[in-house]
Amino acid sequence: MHFMLVTEAQGKVLLRAAAVATPSSQELRSLDEVRACRIDLPVAVKAQVATGGRGKAGGIRKASSAAELEEAFGAIMAMRFAGEAPASVLVETWLEIERELYLAVAIDSRVGGFNVLYSPRGGVNIEDGPPPLSYPVGLARNFRAHVFRGLLEPVEPDARVRERVISVARRLLDIALANECTTVEINPLVVAKSGALVAADAKIVLDEAAAFRRAETAAAIATTREKADRGIRLCEEANLMLVWLDGEIGLISGGAGMTMAAMDAIDGAGAQPACFLDVSGNPTPAGFGLAFDLLDRAPKVKGILVSMFGGGLHTDRVAKTLVELLGKRTSVKPVTLRLNGTRSDLATTILRDGGHQNHATLEAAVADIVKRVAEVRR
Repeated sequence: MHFMLVTEAQGKVLLRAAAVATPSSQELRSLDEVRACRIDLPVAVKAQVATGGRGKAGGIRKASSAAELEEAFGAIMAMRFAGEAPASVLVETWLEIERELYLAVAIDSRVGGFNVLYSPRGGVNIEDGPPPLSYPVGLARNFRAHVFRGLLEPVEPDARVRERVISVARRLLDIALANECTTVEINPLVVAKSGALVAADAKIVLDEAAAFRRAETAAAIATTREKADRGIRLCEEANLMLVWLDGEIGLISGGAGMTMAAMDAIDGAGAQPACFLDVSGNPTPAGFGLAFDLLDRAPKVKGILVSMFGGGLHTDRVAKTLVELLGKRTSVKPVTLRLNGTRSDLATTILRDGGHQNHATLEAAVADIVKRVAEVRR
């Protein structure tokens, strides 16, 4: 399945339509629009990109004057977030915050529908705290206020906040159901000084497989693809999944779980991945060829790790493809290989005969590419 994260501005249109409070805002695309903006200062200035991690990357800034607003607009529009350039910024009233909460609904196959997630501590570092509580709703119509209230009471002592969270959660389920979303997340959901709950951010992910049923979803997908990095567009057309990151080690892998495991291993070895590149949708010479071409051309990529697991995939076929591609490759960036699973013994032989090593473990492969990249830097 393919999913698409819409921008915060697009997401907040859906929130407001469901009567979820959001700050006063205006989406700005040019300096003329910035100079004509009439939202009371101070304001939050936010990059509008269909990717996460803006805050930590400097894509959200505070402006307390017209000059600071212009400066923030220019700086943010010149940035890139996971390879994507913002087409606009969202300027919002700066909120007086009493507390930050976390609230989301997300599709979960284990519960046969939606999970409602809540934490009394929200914000950019939510992953550092305890996991949110989970209310496994299943079908949206199964949501029961008294059940959710019972789950909230041990973690949310403020009764007024509890009741308002219950109301917002019901509306998020309505949004997800009406718009065929896989995720509707508010982080942070702000408790304002007045006691009101305000959605300070919106992360909404649409199910692309349902786009044919909704013209609005199809239009949002088309708009996002037009703005996407060229490499990401090429990967989408080839049925590969690419997300650019900030490290130096290019990662070609198969399956989201395997790719995440390899990313964690790279991080554990003291390095950082340059991308999340999943070729499981097209593990062919064309798919691998595109992956290598993109990483060989990317200046920030100093070395490449290929980590594939063979379940239904025969790794000996992957090995033959890699030997052929690496034999024609002109880039001098180091490449480390790890093929494991179905026919991996044969894959090891094929790689060895082609002059390449198949590492026995992911940890060994990661250690090798980290070492080789460090040698390149020296």
